[in-house]
Amino acid sequence: MSKYTKVTPHLTVKGGLEAIKFYEEAFDAEVEDIMMAQDGVRVLHAELEINDGVLFLNDEFLDMTGEGHTSAPPTAGGASVTMHLSLKKAKQVDRMIAQAASAGAQIIMPAEDVFWGARYGRVRDPFGHVWSFGAPVKKKDKDDDK
Repeated sequence: MSKYTKVTPHLTVKGGLEAIKFYEEAFDAEVEDIMMAQDGVRVLHAELEINDGVLFLNDEFLDMTGEGHTSAPPTAGGASVTMHLSLKKAKQVDRMIAQAASAGAQIIMPAEDVFWGARYGRVRDPFGHVWSFGAPVKKKDKDDDK
C-alpha cells in the first residue's frame, strides 16, 4: 500500500464487488488487494486507494455474529460515519460530486461555498455510505470559477 494513515476506514457493504466497481468509477479508486470469501461471491477483505488514502472494505456476513460484528448501512438502519475526501481545489469538489452522481450516488448536499471557507458537498453511495468532499476556497479559486 502506498500510505496508511493512523486511522483507516473500514466499510461494510452489501454487494462488495459491486461496491468496488462503484468506487472505481465514482472516486477513481484503485484496488490494491482483494480476498474473496470461501463462497467465492462475497468480499472477505479489500483494500482500495482513494485520494491518496487507504480504505478497507468487506461484504456483510450476517452468518458471523457476535462481538465486533458490523452491518451494512441498510441492515443497521443507516450509516453512522461520513467518509470525507479532502481535496486541493474547489473545482474538484464539483467534479467529484458530479462523477459520483453519474456513477449512481444520490446528491444529498450539492457543492456550495460554505461559511467555514470551503467548497463542500455530500453524496450517499448506492450502498448507504455518506461521502463528503471539501476544498479550501481561495480568492483565485473563486476567480477561476467565473
